[in-house]
Amino acid sequence: MDLLAQVLLNGVLLGGLYAVMALGLALVWGVLNIVNLAHGAFIMLGAYVSWYLYSDAHVDPFVGLPLTAAVMFVLGYALQRGLLNLVVRAPMFNTLLITFGLEVVLTALAQMAFSADFRTINPSYAGENLAWGPVVLPLVRLGAFGVAIGLTVGMWLFLLHSRLGRAIRATAQNLVAARLYGVEPRHLYAVTFGLGLALAGAAGGLYGTVSQINPYIGASLTAKSFAIAIIGGLDNPLGVIVGGLVLGIVESLTALYVGPTYRDVASFGILVAVLVVRPGGLLGRTA
Repeated sequence: MDLLAQVLLNGVLLGGLYAVMALGLALVWGVLNIVNLAHGAFIMLGAYVSWYLYSDAHVDPFVGLPLTAAVMFVLGYALQRGLLNLVVRAPMFNTLLITFGLEVVLTALAQMAFSADFRTINPSYAGENLAWGPVVLPLVRLGAFGVAIGLTVGMWLFLLHSRLGRAIRATAQNLVAARLYGVEPRHLYAVTFGLGLALAGAAGGLYGTVSQINPYIGASLTAKSFAIAIIGGLDNPLGVIVGGLVLGIVESLTALYVGPTYRDVASFGILVAVLVVRPGGLLGRTA
């Protein structure tokens, strides 16, 4: 029973990190209708930015997250205004091709810059734990979970209550009406994509504290984020929390009772089941 409690707790902590990984993808997909196949590569870049800040500038990985997010926001804004905005109204296949090309280019550039070696972000407290009854809480994983949930809830509140957040939601729902109220779509699209990459960068920084990073982790992280966004529902930012927690717990239980090699099989099995039973996602609207 103690082992099961530990595994469930590990699944919850992992699920929180999964949630913030998927939040940027869900935001860009829901507003711009762009399925960003380079999302995992941007998470990878965020992890390397945090690793660089920690290893060379000696900035604590949690303290450096705002700077990582700011760097990725600037990159996202520039990419959207200079490249993706040219195809934002094109057929989805075009955006899939261009984001896939970005993923390939970013992976190659990261491999040239950082080599294929695995790297980790290991602050001085990386091995410390908190005991909670029969289970152990790794301090770094607990911190990553808290930041991830805080970012996700903060984004939800931002979209609901801020002027910019309401403009983003209005544009996603009805572009023509948003234009009539003075919304400038190109700038708003660039801000939205920048926010998506800022969240991806923060997720990368958190990921680097709990796992190894190399230039090739992007494809698997994109697939994982895609599954979480679909499971939770694109039209509800809190849905990614539910999707992330579901996936984290399912993967942890599968690793315990079936085997770690079947974790991805279980994850995408849950995705198929949700698509069959509730196509809009667990917290999404249904027709």
